Amino acid sequence: MKAILIDDEISNLENLRTLLEKHCPQVTIMATAQNVNDAVNAIEKYLPHLVFLDIQMGEQTGFDVLKLLPKRNFEVIFVTAYDQYGIQAVKFAALDYLLKPIDIDELLNAVNKAEQKLATQIQNVQLDFLLQQIKKPETTVSKIALPMQSEIRYVALSDIIRCEADNSYTFFFLANGEKILVSKSLKEYADLLTPNGFLRTHQSHLVNPKYVKSWLKEDGGILLLTTGEKIPVSKPNKETVKQTLQRL
Repeated sequence: MKAILIDDEISNLENLRTLLEKHCPQVTIMATAQNVNDAVNAIEKYLPHLVFLDIQMGEQTGFDVLKLLPKRNFEVIFVTAYDQYGIQAVKFAALDYLLKPIDIDELLNAVNKAEQKLATQIQNVQLDFLLQQIKKPETTVSKIALPMQSEIRYVALSDIIRCEADNSYTFFFLANGEKILVSKSLKEYADLLTPNGFLRTHQSHLVNPKYVKSWLKEDGGILLLTTGEKIPVSKPNKETVKQTLQRL
């Protein structure tokens, strides 16, 4: 699997190269780049299968690299030093990212997932989706990518009625009656969706307030949804949920 490493700091490039050479023998590093122009040239020259892409590169970003490429038929693993600008858009697009310092197990997992995805697609539609999302302010995100077993479903946030935890998985209940199972935890989706207005009512439940019909006073607090479903509100979340609903 041909790879290109892109980061504006040489020490980060050397560290990533060392980790890949030691733990990922299936990856062949074709080139490295420290700025946007060199990165675009390297990708167009070597046609990599996989690109490790730093998000913040001086005054430019890794997204600038992607915008300059007419075709993006490779997988990308974003690398970032902290939870910075753009990482929310990466999460909404269900793309892989690594936080520095890089954890070896997370690196192996990301590389293995990239290999599996490369076998099933040509143009990376997740990158196309990402670039559409970052054109908008983060507060106006309208869709989320849900990675299912055989496809990636792009769902409007307004069509999500609620989410429910199932161990380390999450069920999404949609307005059209669909029930989608995603192999990520509810906490991960709560972190993404609560800034977009969703209510964490309980450790196992996340609700779109658009579908809340009323607050039932039974059992300390229950939300009755427009679907007729009753969703529990835990004691620690009670006041926050009530206050949020009162402001709507």
